[in-house]
Amino acid sequence: MWRAFVARDTTFDGVFLTGVKTTGIFCRTTCSARKPKRENVSFFANADEAMFAGFRACLRCKPMARTFDKPDLVDPLVELIEEKVGIRIRDGDLLALGIDPSTARRQFKRYFGITFQAYSRARRLGAALAAVREATITGKDILVLDQQLDAGFDSPSGYREAFARLFGSQPSKAGGVTVMFSTWLDTPLGPMLVVADDAGIHVLDFVNRRGLEKEIGRLRARNKCVIVPGKQRYLVQAAKEIGEYYAGKRQTFTLPLADCGTPFQRSVWKQLLAIPVGQTRTYADIAREIGQPKAVRAVARANGDNYRGIVIPCHRVIGSDGALTGYGGGLARKQWLLDFEREVASRAD
Repeated sequence: MWRAFVARDTTFDGVFLTGVKTTGIFCRTTCSARKPKRENVSFFANADEAMFAGFRACLRCKPMARTFDKPDLVDPLVELIEEKVGIRIRDGDLLALGIDPSTARRQFKRYFGITFQAYSRARRLGAALAAVREATITGKDILVLDQQLDAGFDSPSGYREAFARLFGSQPSKAGGVTVMFSTWLDTPLGPMLVVADDAGIHVLDFVNRRGLEKEIGRLRARNKCVIVPGKQRYLVQAAKEIGEYYAGKRQTFTLPLADCGTPFQRSVWKQLLAIPVGQTRTYADIAREIGQPKAVRAVARANGDNYRGIVIPCHRVIGSDGALTGYGGGLARKQWLLDFEREVASRAD
């Protein structure tokens, strides 16, 4: 992908997109802009993934544009989303503007490949996650980050709204309450969000993982806390161990995991931790190992409720027929992780 991007290879146009961390912009492979350094580039399968990772579409190469004529509502609706990045735009809001919600959904789906609400949610969540990425890159404290984003975001109020809705507080007002800390990890499979406190790691998963936004909301409600970008010992340890994992230098983790989940979920996750690197188990295998052989579907749900990916290796569970099954981070990532781990395990042997 990097070679295709540097060469502006037209045969890869539409196959993947590139996000530039230093600008926060995502582009087509054929974009004419000056090429960044390799370490500043992330790759995404589609625009939805790029936006959830906090990137905005390039105005030069227009990575979301289609070859056919743009429907009339697209530009006004995009402008509305950008004006209200941190605010959820409901059907009633559209009706108040004289816009039929079904028409908005249809036109967005036709032109961008995703619905209006999906586009809006991606920008909203992406704006909040961009703060975590920025804090991780700069290493600046929350107050300085807050001021910096005031100067750099198209919509500072939108950023604040998005951050507050996802993490529970504006960054500069997080003092005096129970706080968890978050950081952003760049990996070969895309960025990951880590959330931790002194109890251990609560979340470690891909930023565009299905259900992540709701899980963060549940985490805040359970612990009556806010989540802010910042420094914390387990975040530092997570960055080190995840980096070693992707470098093929680590097969097991020593990261402390916060106590969460139901007793049944914890029993399933314990069995996931016992699956050796380079091997797989089926949902039925896990059900038998926890002493509940008929609870295959419940095991699958518990597997899907794991938001500490890779560390608790839910990607090592497959269907009874050997086929890959649902994975919150996407089946392409699941296949990559299994192939990578088999290679690492074979080298270790």
